[in-house]
Amino acid sequence: MADYQVPLKDMNFLLYDVFNADKLWQSLPTLADRVDRETAEAILQECAKVTEQEIAPLSRNGDEVGVAFNNGKVTTAPGYKEAFNTYVAGGWTSLGGDPDFGGMGMPKMLTAFHEEMLCSADISFSLYPGLTAGAGLSLAKHGSEALKQRYLTRMYAGDWSASMCLTESHAGTDLGMIRTKAVPQADDSYLISGTKIFITAGEHDLTENIIHLVLAKLPDAPAGPRGISLFLVPKFHVNDDESLGEQNKVSCGSIEHKMGIHASATCVMNFDGAKGYLVGELNKGLACMFTMMNFERIGVGIQGLGAAVRSYQNALEYAKDRIQGRSLSGVKSPDAQADSLLVHGDVRRMLLNMKATNEGSRALSTYIAMQLDIATYGSGEAQQKADQLVALMTPIAKAFFTDLGFESTVAGQQVFGGHGYVREWGQEQLVRDTRISQIYEGTNGVQAMDLLVRKVAGSKGQLVQVFLDEVRSYIQEQKADAMQEFTQPLASAIDELADLTEYLLTAAQSSKEELGCAANDYLHVFGYTSMAYIWAKMAEVSFAASDDSAFHQSKIHTARYFFSRLLPRCQSLITSAKSGQSAMFDIPEELF
Repeated sequence: MADYQVPLKDMNFLLYDVFNADKLWQSLPTLADRVDRETAEAILQECAKVTEQEIAPLSRNGDEVGVAFNNGKVTTAPGYKEAFNTYVAGGWTSLGGDPDFGGMGMPKMLTAFHEEMLCSADISFSLYPGLTAGAGLSLAKHGSEALKQRYLTRMYAGDWSASMCLTESHAGTDLGMIRTKAVPQADDSYLISGTKIFITAGEHDLTENIIHLVLAKLPDAPAGPRGISLFLVPKFHVNDDESLGEQNKVSCGSIEHKMGIHASATCVMNFDGAKGYLVGELNKGLACMFTMMNFERIGVGIQGLGAAVRSYQNALEYAKDRIQGRSLSGVKSPDAQADSLLVHGDVRRMLLNMKATNEGSRALSTYIAMQLDIATYGSGEAQQKADQLVALMTPIAKAFFTDLGFESTVAGQQVFGGHGYVREWGQEQLVRDTRISQIYEGTNGVQAMDLLVRKVAGSKGQLVQVFLDEVRSYIQEQKADAMQEFTQPLASAIDELADLTEYLLTAAQSSKEELGCAANDYLHVFGYTSMAYIWAKMAEVSFAASDDSAFHQSKIHTARYFFSRLLPRCQSLITSAKSGQSAMFDIPEELF
């Protein structure tokens, strides 16, 4: 496997050339006091060092050794604890945290790149701090001042980590069916009883305490999701002097044996009258948890990107070094027994698919992160628009990036041929590790339903219109002849997305099943179209670059590849989306 190299040049290109992040930060008063270009560049450079040198080398052994479970205790793979301590010492656990409680308060545009580096280095490792960061968001927004002072400060310091406990064996996506109970006590605490499954980082040896955010219901709570509350349940009780007391009545019953992410502890957690504390309001737990879930969904999308980046780097190095066969147009390396894999059109297809979707995903995730920053720190109409775009784009980030990520890890494996199927080269680990990203934090089918049913149909198309208006305005601004090869197909794609949206909303008036049948295709049409918008922006900046460097030439070539070879995928997706429900629902269940 190739040594991981952080694509810092591309990250800086996006931040400062495409999205003018430094100017945006200075225009937002809260961020202006926290971050500037010099600070951001230093952060990314140091993060690159720790991920390349400390974390990435652990990935292979972490996969082979995994986590160990013995008598309720989980031991992480060799080297993990030392690397985690180095990570904590660098202050990385506080990067995006609330400064009032010890966080650095860095913008999402910056922390998203930090997440990508972690995921490219080792998805398993990334999950431990990632869950803590997400839990910190929920606690910072919804927790009482007492809870934040006692727990949040230690989470940001890296002394304590966190998990989120939603899933139960009978209730996956349908959280309204959960059975975990919370019984109120006289001291305003609650006794939590129930079992949660698939709990990432529910038990491990990296931190001295683990803070569980648990969904549960009071005995008299309303039925369904309206009766869910959120509770903070520490592994160890915390004394008044902030020292750790005795263990709470929460334990790990077992760990899952999984297809991938072997070095991440996926636990069955038992709560046997464990003392917990209410986060937010009673029966408003889903709203509190979704603060974390939306963060995690974008983060999971970046997991797909991270694995795809590592896959491309591996496959490209292999394709350059591996000699096999001769070019169809004639010998390219007469002094060698054969030409490199790069002379073959199909290998180039796979590599360029990876390159175009990786760079497009990174750019689109940066765009979404920018909207998050404006929604969090902005004001007025700009804040409102950004909030709408975040709601619209979150399911796309999660599902589209992970679908493309898995496609890219498989493509990388294909470039390796038989060597991609054996463990020696490490490529097959990426396929296994990234597969879960399409499943957890809401399966990609659920994300597609969220996009089309809740966001698009639920807003009667208004959320989509915000995006359509922005892109059409951008197209009208592009007067340069060189940009027409991108803006013309982009304009067609936007019109086709608008037409598909209207078609499905009209069809749904006769049957809601039309939306469910078209949702997956619709999400991918939206994904490719939004990526085309961002690729046009990157091409515009590259055309205008004064140095005419290889970097900018590569951007223009890759943009052309995306528009000619990948954006046309929308045509078949649109045809499929418009085919209607009958092909799926006319067949009786007994004929499946």
